[in-house]
Amino acid sequence: MKKFFAILVVCMMVAGILAGCGGSQTTSQKPTQMILATGGTAGTYYPFGGAMAQIFNSKAQNVNVTAQATGASVENLRLVNKKEAELAIVQSDMLDYAYNGKESFKEKLPNLTGIAVLYPEIIQLVVRADSGINSIADLKGKKVGVGAPGSGTEANFRQLIDVFGMDYKALTPQYLSFAESADQFKDKHVDAFLVTAGIPNSAIQDISAQHNIKILSLADDKIAQLTQKYPFLAPVTIPANTYKGQTEAVKTVAVSATLIVSPQVKDDVVYNITKALFENQADLARAHAKGKELSLESAVKGMSVPFHPGAAKYFKEKGVLK
Repeated sequence: MKKFFAILVVCMMVAGILAGCGGSQTTSQKPTQMILATGGTAGTYYPFGGAMAQIFNSKAQNVNVTAQATGASVENLRLVNKKEAELAIVQSDMLDYAYNGKESFKEKLPNLTGIAVLYPEIIQLVVRADSGINSIADLKGKKVGVGAPGSGTEANFRQLIDVFGMDYKALTPQYLSFAESADQFKDKHVDAFLVTAGIPNSAIQDISAQHNIKILSLADDKIAQLTQKYPFLAPVTIPANTYKGQTEAVKTVAVSATLIVSPQVKDDVVYNITKALFENQADLARAHAKGKELSLESAVKGMSVPFHPGAAKYFKEKGVLK
């Protein structure tokens, strides 16, 4: 009888252990659901965001990221700040304005942290090769296509002339889109125009096929002043022969497409998606051409808001962030 009870106790203990094991399997951690706010379906942010979401879902643990079409940077910043999206792609200057309550943002949006700078959107100032304009200082008295009213490009132009001690009183600004600027330039109605975009830009390519142009290069001291005063700007070089007739490399600055995240997202989740993004860069590059421009070294340059602790941990491990 005693032997029977001993066996019964052992069986009950084993059953309890098995039940416990079964219980841990059925209560496994559910994936963290996240929305990645991108841009319009015809733009770059939406397909690039979709490619990143695929990387996160297949390579990071316990996450389910859905790329969502939006009105791009300004809307995305408000979505993340209001906790209506966890992740977003935004332009670095718009991010800085939102965080500090400047330009288009009347109030500060504090619930924003950075994951990484993704790729540059380069500031390119176009003039005719025979114009005699060799510096921004030479734009005094000229008609210049400065970008659409209230656009990031127009803000970038004001930043450029600011370090030369100039404002709009020194020239005649023309508030034009890229396409409108190109048309006005062809007809000699403007002497110069600014484009903030990836390279090569189609509007500049179109003009360079018909006219001899040059892209103004910035002196090192002016680049240093710009990046110190406007920390969302980063130095960049346009390689020689990016455009027809552009035989020398051009030094300028760039804003960037950046990936941001709500500070409420857990550190380990952000660490895992940051790691997945950079350790699968080759897959991202195959999925979208802009993925080729992603790099660890540039990922921490031009981010003017605090990095999320999870992203910072990864970059510190890789030695690109102190």
